[in-house]
Amino acid sequence: MIHIVFNEADVKVLNEAITLDESLAGEVIQIKDDYAVGPLDDIYIGEGIEARKNWWREVLAGGDYDGKVDDGEVDDYKTVAELVGAMRRDEEETIWIWAAQNKHDVSGYYWLLKYMQEFQGRVFILYLNNLPFINDKGNIFYPNWLHEIPAKEFLKAKKLAREITLSEFEVDPDEWTKVCNANSGVRILEGGKKLETEDYDFYDGELKKFVTGDWQKASKIIHQFLSKAKHTTGDAYLLWRLKKFVADEIFDIQGKAGNMKDFELKVKTA
Repeated sequence: MIHIVFNEADVKVLNEAITLDESLAGEVIQIKDDYAVGPLDDIYIGEGIEARKNWWREVLAGGDYDGKVDDGEVDDYKTVAELVGAMRRDEEETIWIWAAQNKHDVSGYYWLLKYMQEFQGRVFILYLNNLPFINDKGNIFYPNWLHEIPAKEFLKAKKLAREITLSEFEVDPDEWTKVCNANSGVRILEGGKKLETEDYDFYDGELKKFVTGDWQKASKIIHQFLSKAKHTTGDAYLLWRLKKFVADEIFDIQGKAGNMKDFELKVKTA
């Protein structure tokens, strides 16, 4: 089988689970882009793909991940082409898609589904939504991310694998098309596989709350947001929003708005 996950940390823990259970043996492949943010218009054709790359170039410019768009590390279209090729060459091959209940995994699942339609009956989903697991301390918890689950607990999770139904292959792409056509910048998971769309400034109000009257490095502001906010997103996106605040002269800045540790922000003095 081929396992598909949507986060780098998921690759490690799933590989650890495979060492504990040979029945899970197979390659673990990561879909790397974050489809919960950014433009999705014409996402499956050249023009839309390039528009999304240009958006990411703008978001990452001058920051900690500058140049990532063009270094070849993230190329989901190449990854999925190789995946489709492997499935066509071996009719016995199956795919297991692992997703937890978060907007990042669900958006990735929707994006991937278009390429899986021809393999209906050989593609399985393990969607760990509202399911209890046991953490390393022996306590019951409900994971938001796959990598929060101890490797040994994946042996229980594998029992949840089920075929993606013909009905899902018909309905889910229609739902994703609506999301793509909304021309929004942010996707939020409302529950199940239901995504709501929001504007690019969705996180701004909450992010601003972590800028105080004292100088703080951008990295600290972002860390606090990620630790305490109800809805979170990637640190690269948050750094981009902080730089927008600087450009709009909303806060005082000390240093150059580059990497997260290069500059400090505080509330403007009266």
